[in-house]
Amino acid sequence: MPHPQIKFGTDGWRGVIADDFTFANVRIAAAAIAAYIHAKEDPAKGLCIGYDTRFGSKAFARACAEVAAATGIPVLLANDITPTPALSYGVRGLGAAGGIMITSSHNPARWNGVKYKAWYGGSGKPSIMAEIDSFLGKPVAKAAKPAAIEEHDFLPAYLKAIESFADLGLIAKSGLKFAIDSMYGAGRTILSDIFTRIGVDHIQIRGNVDPLFPGINPEPIEPHIRALQDAVVANGCHAGLCTDGDADRIGAADEHGNFVDPHKIFSVLLSWVLRRKGWPGAVTRAFNTTKMVDRIAKKHGRELIEHGIGFKFVCDYMLEREIVMGGEESGGIGFQRHLPERDGLLNALLLANVMAEERKTLGRLVADLQEEYGEHQYGRIDLHIPDGIKNGAIARARALQPGDSAIAGMPILRQETLDGVKFYLDNPEAATKPNAAETWILFRASGTEPLMRIYTESVSKEAVAKLLESGRDFALGT
Repeated sequence: MPHPQIKFGTDGWRGVIADDFTFANVRIAAAAIAAYIHAKEDPAKGLCIGYDTRFGSKAFARACAEVAAATGIPVLLANDITPTPALSYGVRGLGAAGGIMITSSHNPARWNGVKYKAWYGGSGKPSIMAEIDSFLGKPVAKAAKPAAIEEHDFLPAYLKAIESFADLGLIAKSGLKFAIDSMYGAGRTILSDIFTRIGVDHIQIRGNVDPLFPGINPEPIEPHIRALQDAVVANGCHAGLCTDGDADRIGAADEHGNFVDPHKIFSVLLSWVLRRKGWPGAVTRAFNTTKMVDRIAKKHGRELIEHGIGFKFVCDYMLEREIVMGGEESGGIGFQRHLPERDGLLNALLLANVMAEERKTLGRLVADLQEEYGEHQYGRIDLHIPDGIKNGAIARARALQPGDSAIAGMPILRQETLDGVKFYLDNPEAATKPNAAETWILFRASGTEPLMRIYTESVSKEAVAKLLESGRDFALGT
């Protein structure tokens, strides 16, 4: 029977601190994970547990450790704030049965969460998350003697991995200047420390720990990235690099202070990998991610796999077959040869690597892609609306048919329902632009919150703004 307050979604469970995210519920979630490990994994291999900068994260991590240890599972508990990809790297590198990360990633300060990382160092596959969910609230046997809880530093091995993956020597010789923004999150001074050591000119903002994330959600998108945009311009930087609350996602700003969304970052990195590296494998992307990726993959003769929203789907494919790169709309990008996991810190280093190798600013790299593959502009809005309105909007969307003109007056060409309801639209503006991007809009209701997200991609920023406004009106029934 489902637990009334806990549900493991696309990457774990999250809740509002002191409301549903309580020590009692965190212990229930930890017990379900422990039960899963006893049932499906080798508990003797132990559990790795990390935590971010959020209020109470360290104490919640300790509570999870105590629950797991009481069932006989040995625990390596982070000795300090740890980025999610560092915890995932530790799980795989140490041969652990799994891992728990206490974080709510990019959510507002009042939220916290429990992420589960499987033995392979990535998000639990959908089948794993469903099994953990099934153990919620069920008793788990305690051992005659609790297992050990040992503190562990997950950073050294992880840093060695990302520093060897990127060409730090090339970045050091580039003469480029960067602004770095950790958004008060678990990335803290990691990138700054690397750049200082190799002699790369940079400035850092919001690298201190502040669980209130003052004035922002720690999500590397507008408007929360504004301070980075301003810092880039004020300090004459060639780019700004930003990681989210647990440092597994990336955002950026170009040399003019323009926001570079995760779709363009994904496209820049993919184009570079396929042109310069030639690494083998297919490309995956989430249902709500730019179709510029499709065009890049096609040019280089790579299969493009579209899947549901959430990095666990990328991870699933990486475990099944050869994947060069996979990504999602929210800045989660991963490379199979590194880890079946998104990694904002690695991707920040790689973005600097691309700029150094191509000898171009970030803005120039983006402009070159737009010229080659057609202008792709993207937008998203989040509507915090009651479940009744949210579910009603989805039902109305599903009822729309090709030929209907319900969204910004543009006729619907087709509907897709892989994850949410997406409409491809006949945009007359596309006829005026060479190699025009397809115009689409996606309505997706959260399964765990009173929240609907609306995503769209089109041929201009003006078209995106018009589509989002029309989408909002449709969702609210106005």
